Order: sequence, then C-alpha cells, then structure tokens
Amino acid sequence: MRAPILALCLLLAVPAALAETVAPVHGLAMHGAPKYGPGFRHFDYVNPDAPKGGEMRLAEIGGWDTLNPFIVKGDPPGGSDLPFETLMANSADEAFSEYGLIAETVEVPADRSWVVFNLRPQARWHDGKPITAEDVAFSFDILKAKGHPRYRFYYAAVDKVEVLGPRRVRFSFKPGDNRELPLIVGQLPILPKHYWQGRDFAVTTLEPPLGSGPYKVAAFETQRTITYERVRDYWGADLPVRKGEYNFDRIRYDSYRDTTVALEAFKAGEYDWRLENEAKKWATAYEDWAGLKDKRGRRQAFANQRPAGMQGYAFNLRRPLFADIRVRQALGLAFDFEWTNKTLFHGQYKRTGSYFANSELASVGLPSAQELAVLEPLRGKVPPEVFTTEFKPPATEGDGNIRPNLRAAMKLLEEAGWMVVDGRLVNASGQPFAFEILLVQPAWERITLPFARNLARLGIEAGVRTVDTAQYKNRLDHFDFDMVVHVWGQSQSPGNEQLGYWGTESADAPGGQNLAGIKNPAVDSLVDLVISAPDRETLVARTRALDRVLLWNHYVIPQWHLGLDRLVWWDKFGMPDKVPSSGVQPMTWWVRK
Repeated sequence: MRAPILALCLLLAVPAALAETVAPVHGLAMHGAPKYGPGFRHFDYVNPDAPKGGEMRLAEIGGWDTLNPFIVKGDPPGGSDLPFETLMANSADEAFSEYGLIAETVEVPADRSWVVFNLRPQARWHDGKPITAEDVAFSFDILKAKGHPRYRFYYAAVDKVEVLGPRRVRFSFKPGDNRELPLIVGQLPILPKHYWQGRDFAVTTLEPPLGSGPYKVAAFETQRTITYERVRDYWGADLPVRKGEYNFDRIRYDSYRDTTVALEAFKAGEYDWRLENEAKKWATAYEDWAGLKDKRGRRQAFANQRPAGMQGYAFNLRRPLFADIRVRQALGLAFDFEWTNKTLFHGQYKRTGSYFANSELASVGLPSAQELAVLEPLRGKVPPEVFTTEFKPPATEGDGNIRPNLRAAMKLLEEAGWMVVDGRLVNASGQPFAFEILLVQPAWERITLPFARNLARLGIEAGVRTVDTAQYKNRLDHFDFDMVVHVWGQSQSPGNEQLGYWGTESADAPGGQNLAGIKNPAVDSLVDLVISAPDRETLVARTRALDRVLLWNHYVIPQWHLGLDRLVWWDKFGMPDKVPSSGVQPMTWWVRK
C-alpha cells in the first residue's frame, strides 16, 4: 500500500492553482462576462469595411525630445504609442473588458491568483521576427526596473513571471484579493528583447524603437513634427479587436507653441481634426472659420458616458503651508466658479463635485448602508463630514461678489493661526502667506488671475507663473511646485491605478501620479478595498466611499467638467454611426474616397 499512499501524498502536495484545469478564453471582464463572445468579428462601434488610405494631421502643444514613451526622462511626441502593442485590447463600450491582441487566449482560475497568456503564432515585430514569451517576460522586467514609476506601482502586486514555452507565459500574483490583476497585465506593452539588448532603456533616444503595432515612425523633426506610416503587412490588421481601426496610411503630429497659435493653424488648414478644450474658443473662435461658412468643415459636440475624473487646482501637500485642512478649505472658498463659468465659459460647464463625476461612481447624498459598512471602521480617521454632510463645492451668485465666502475663508484661516497685518496674511512668526500657481498654457492665466485677486483680498500673495512644457514636466516630475492645475482621469472600473493616484508609497516617487503628495492611511485602506471589490455593486459602493474621503480632505479645489467631446474637423473623414460610451474614437474614422 505504500506506493498508492505515496502517490496520494504527491498529488496533495501539488498547489491547488496548478492542479486546477482552466480553459483558455478569448477575453476577460472585470466583473461578469465580456460583452463580445467567442468568434466575434469586430466591435460594434467600428465600420469593418472602412477604406484604408489618406492622412490624418493632428496637433500637439509643446515640443518633444524622445521616441521612448516608457520612461520618465524626456517628452515623447503625440502618437508615441502607435508603434507598440499590448497583450490584450480594451473595448470602448464596456466598463472594463479586454480581448486577445498579441495574446490569442488567456487562462485565469476562479480566484484570479495567476494568469497564463497564449500568444498568437502570427504576432510579429516590424523586423519580421516572432513575438515570444521571452519578449513578454523581458518587457515586464525592464518596465518595472527602468520604466516610468507608474509601472512599478501598477504592477506591484505581480509576484513573478514565468516562461512556460515559446508562446506561453504565466504571471503569478501576490496574496490578496485583486481581481483586476489579469486585466492590468493584459495592458502590458510588449517590447522586443532582441532589440533592447545592448541599448540603455532608461535614456532618451531619437532612434525609433522597434515595435509591433499598426504604425511605425516614418519621418520626424525634433520639437516640430512626426509622421507615422501604416504598416502594410501589419499582422493584426484583421483581428476582431483591430478590424475597422487604424485606417489612415499616415498620421502626422505637428507641434505648436500654444493653443492660440494651434487654433489659427487649424483654421488655415494646417491640420485636420481638433478636440476643443476651451469654452471661449468653442463659443466664439469659429465664427470666422471659412470651413464652416463654405461647409468644408464641421463642428459638433458628442455626448460621452465616461467618468470626467477630477480637474482642479492641486495643492502640493509636501509644502507645510498647505498641511492644515482648514487652510485648503479656505482657499477653495476664494475660487468663484459661477462667475468664471458665466463670464469666461459662456455657461457651458458643470461644477465638479466628485473625483468620478459624470458616472455612477460619484458619491451623492449621504453614505448608503453599503458605504457606511466601509466607512465605519475609519470613523475618527477621516473628516467627520464624511458621515453627516453631502460634499458640495462652495458656490456664489456669479456676480463677482464673494464677500460671504471670503468671510468664511478668513474665519478658517484665523482658526489655523493666520492673521492680517498691514494688509498681509501672516502667521504667528510674521511669515507671509505666499505661494505660486504654476501653469503650462497662457490660456489658463485669464482663469487663474481672478482667483489670485480673490486670494489677495484675504491678504494672500498668489503669484501666477507660466512656463514651457519641458520645464513644467520637469518641475512636476520632481514635485517642485506649490499649486498646479491637474487632471486625474478615471475609467468606468477604477482599480490598481488608484494606488498611483493617492497611495502613500507613490507620494515621493519622481514622475509619479500622486501629484498632491497624499499620505493618508485611511485613503490607502479604501484604495485596497476598491481594488479587491468582488462585484460591480461592491465596487461602486467602495469607490463612492473613497470619493467622499478624498473630497472632504480638500486635496484639490475642484473646477469643472462637461460630459461632451467638442470636435471640429475639416470634412474629409467618414465615421462610424455609433459612438461608444467612452466617447469618440478617432482611430475608427477614415478618409473618404
């Protein structure tokens, strides 16, 4: 009987995850099943018969100095991701689902403690060599070791990567309930090991790196222009996740000094397609555009259902000046959104009152029972208003008279130990309350200068400084600022990226996304709960709880959002009939014959 007993013991010693039989699947959803089943031919929001050809000319603001978009050094050009592919591809009409791209199929156990990717045999680099599991493992290792800091945080819960065969690779995850990990590994950009051997990945380069995507760099002039050319024998052209996409033979980005110059260049026909982010320009700047008058151009706003995220004046909490929550709240009272919207924006915007605005993830009213179950263990560690009061940004009548707000602000500042002496706000040591608002575009000056004037009425010296894009990026990468305008974009399925936005460990990582420098154990705890949410209903409740705590800590002065994509373009393009929930997808357009 010893042999059967020994065999049984050996069987029991096999880890459950390895013993589990897992069937390969074509796609994954964060919660539930993906919308598109096995054998789907294309996404619903594309035209699978879109013709190929022509050129799309685009604009970007500021210059660039590197063709490596994966590191913290340098500024890459617009479209720098076009030559590269990932293991899987997102759809634009689901909260969070991915389908095979470089990976043909994926294997995931019920507990999502690991994932195996089976690569497509036809997947090729632009030099014709096959993409292998060794390339996948290399990509993960090099991005974590030498890539932008966001990769280290995003993939921090990956324990190891193993090459199981020429086209088969496995990622194992650290203990914990993190159902998103197979999907975020699916977003891993895959880089060629054979190309990067002997090259320094961490430095800027003007040699176009080898890729595997639908485009490759054809021509460029640093700081001025770059043209990408469609790869004629692109291996993925007929895949369901690529059918009807990337239809242009060439995509060109031209660099402009600022948005005003770029607008005039567009109206002169120097480029073809423009996303208008300035309300004043949308309302008035196209009245003299010949393209509208003679119907050679079009202007249209498209509704979207994607979370607007948070745009606001972000405090740098590394500055002792902003350590007191009462000070941050007081400064927020000095921003007159209603006057700004009425006078500068033609009434186009909504005030942002959530880090997940324009979505079901935004907190509303008082906490629900599900939210309270999450928040109660944090009572005493978060602002008490989280439990008792719906967060609403301070409001005004919009007539420029904000005396009630300024009185409330002064009371808070006095409680925090500040006082006005000879017209200046000073602390007990006589040091003035002075800081700088750093901007990257002159267009922001007309918005920020009135805010600074309101602060001056409180005795606060708020300087406004606009710098070029290179200096701006360098200062943000090293947290060398007092206050900036920043946008934290959000998806319909928040997860591990929240660690990079708000997590304590990311607060001091150069180039990181925790721009405010938040170090709050309660926020860390809530982020962990968002990541481990087992279903959509729980995810929504936990995200709303996180939203409340972020809001009531006054880490930013919220600005505004729209819920529309405002587009203007020269009428040379065709577009699909359907716009997905994520908004307009320009790479599904085509040049009309």
